[in-house]
Parts: sequence; C-alpha cells; structure tokens
Amino acid sequence: METQLLERQLLKTEMGKQMVSDILNEPDAYFVVQAVTDVLNKERERRVKFYNDITEEEKVEFVNGEIIVHSPVKMSHNRATLLLAQLLNIYIVKNELGFVGIEKVMIKLTRNDYEPDICFFKKDKSIFFSEDLTLFPAPDLVIEILSISTEVRDRGIKFKDYQAHSIEEYWIVDPENQTLEQYHLEGDEYKLILKSGNGTVTSFAVKGFQIPIQAIFNEAENLKVLQNF
Repeated sequence: METQLLERQLLKTEMGKQMVSDILNEPDAYFVVQAVTDVLNKERERRVKFYNDITEEEKVEFVNGEIIVHSPVKMSHNRATLLLAQLLNIYIVKNELGFVGIEKVMIKLTRNDYEPDICFFKKDKSIFFSEDLTLFPAPDLVIEILSISTEVRDRGIKFKDYQAHSIEEYWIVDPENQTLEQYHLEGDEYKLILKSGNGTVTSFAVKGFQIPIQAIFNEAENLKVLQNF
C-alpha cells in the first residue's frame, strides 16, 4: 500500500515523472530500484524504533530517515503560535468544525513524521480520533512558525511533503518579520495566495475563518478578534 502511494505521489509532478524516466533509461534500472528499496527498508526499521523511543517531553520529527530534535523557541515564535492557535481553536470549537492540534500532535505521512506548530483536521476526520491517538493522519491545514533552525525544512521538504499528500492549505508564519504566506493546493501543487504583514487572511480549509494578519503578532489586535467571535 505504501509503495503504491509513493508511486502515485511521484508521478503527480513533472519532476517526479522525469526522475522515473531517467531511471528507466538506464540499463541497470533494476539495481538502482533495489538499492533504493534496501535503503527504505532500513529506514522503516529506524522509524519503528523512533516510535518506540519518543516521549511526550521532546518535540521530535522523523524526516527522510533522520531524527530531528527541536531546540527551544524564541519568545516571538511562542507568541505567534499561541495567538494564532487560540483564535483558530476558539473559532473551530464554537462552530464545531473539527480539531486543532498544536506542537505535540504528530502527523504520520507516507515516509515522514512531523509535529507541526499548528494543524487543523476537518470534522469528517477528527470524529474518528480516539482519546489515546498518538499518530495522526494528514491534516487539512498546516501552519509552521518559522525559526532559524526550521526555515529550510519548512520551505523545503515539508512544503513538498504536505503538497504531495494533498494537504489543502499551508501557512508559513514569519514571527521576526511579522508576515504570513498562505498556500492553497490547486491541482497537485501549492499556489501562493498571499504574502503580507497587513490586511486579512481567509482560510480555504476552515470555513468562514478570516482574521487580520496582525492578530497573529499583536495581542491587542488578537483580543479584538476574539471579542467578535
């Protein structure tokens, strides 16, 4: 099942199709595929060990076979995460739209496991979540709050992986520059909808959720929005 999913994901993009074509043009294609398979099988074993070893105390992720342990965040990162999460959670609970996870919710994708800063699952998914669930499926909205240590992954492997798994919407929040980038899945690829530090953002995945961008960074603006919910 996982192999079939990986194959479908790979053939979605032009780059993926080109990679397959390049391999098939080589006379040793079977050996190349076998070598990749062997590596992925060993990676799968490390992933099982990762599941057995992780604890609630650490914020860790499994990315392309490597275990990534996150360092403590800056005040600006924590503030943006908290302000945005409380807006999103109160709105979603009030309107019974689903479930919001924050920081320690691990999502299990085909190859990798991530703990996004904020994620949202629509009700048709979250209704099946049990109280002891520890590995979650692909969400409908993922929000990553940038830091120096995570920006390359947030804009790189995570961007590609969230896109490949058809996560409908992806926000990248920069707390240092107080800007928001909003991406929406159109077809098989993300389209940049806005990049700004002003104005409003309207979610695609969360029906009716619209907030001033500054409410993510400014406590007074955040409170104004909360009072109008």
